[in-house]
Amino acid sequence: MIIIFGLIVLLAAVIVGLTGVLSNSGDGHALTDGFAVFGYHVTGSTGTLFLYGIVVGAVGLIGLGLLLAGARRTSRRGRIARHDLTESRRETADAYQDRDRLAEQRNMVAADPDTAHASPHGVDRGHRPAGGRDWRHPFGHRTTGSPTTHDVAR
Repeated sequence: MIIIFGLIVLLAAVIVGLTGVLSNSGDGHALTDGFAVFGYHVTGSTGTLFLYGIVVGAVGLIGLGLLLAGARRTSRRGRIARHDLTESRRETADAYQDRDRLAEQRNMVAADPDTAHASPHGVDRGHRPAGGRDWRHPFGHRTTGSPTTHDVAR
């Protein structure tokens, strides 16, 4: 819908521009005083001057479009970089936690070799604590929303 609206506006602008250029040509619409822009002397009719204005406006619009496209690209790259930085910090924090957990486990094993089969949180992996909970399932291991007799027996 926006594309159709944009095409209609563009077509209207082209029609108005052509009408302005063609209706302001001839001897009746001659510029009374010539002027210079960047060393180029402009002479002719008001229609020619209007045509130059259209060209300058189109070039300005292209420049603005390039500027906005570059800003959008820079913004997108910045957003991606911030997301990657957040992800990297999260991974680094996880790695530090794993390192600390492994160091703690190694210290526990070095202090008491009989607890080598225990998990890093001090729970024996071979046996579940009372209530059916361990460090992996703090609310108990349930596969369905309602407790069954098998879950209660654990």
